[in-house]
Amino acid sequence: WNNEEYTKKINSAIFPGTQGGPLMHIIAAKAQAFIEASEPEFKVYAQNVVANARAMSHVFRHRGLEVQTGGTDSHIILMDLSNSKHSGRAAADLLEENGITVNKNSVPNDPRSFLETSGIRIGTAAETTRGHDAEWFAALANKIADILEGDAT
Repeated sequence: WNNEEYTKKINSAIFPGTQGGPLMHIIAAKAQAFIEASEPEFKVYAQNVVANARAMSHVFRHRGLEVQTGGTDSHIILMDLSNSKHSGRAAADLLEENGITVNKNSVPNDPRSFLETSGIRIGTAAETTRGHDAEWFAALANKIADILEGDAT
């Protein structure tokens, strides 16, 4: 077309907005990611990531810990600690002291500040990549619950 106004808007939206600079290491990383995602094994891996998150979520709910939305359909679990003795920050620090890395995270209508938060966010992709299964994740969820409840040894 010859509409100069549209051309400028489209070009501006693409670069630098979504495209960024032509950095070869980033282009190579994206190419590798696309190759891996196109393999049949990736579908199985992605299903395992979600199954592992659901296994953890099930344990948390069974142990009386609140999971936002009642569970998960993705690789992320958001635990609401609003009714807990721990803030999100304190829980994340306590778990880190025990070799478990999570992120503090706000929850809807969070009564605490963004510096403290009332939730923690747990992802399952990294440990799934290391070959762990739902049984391993359930055991980890029990360990997390023990730590947060003060029953860890």
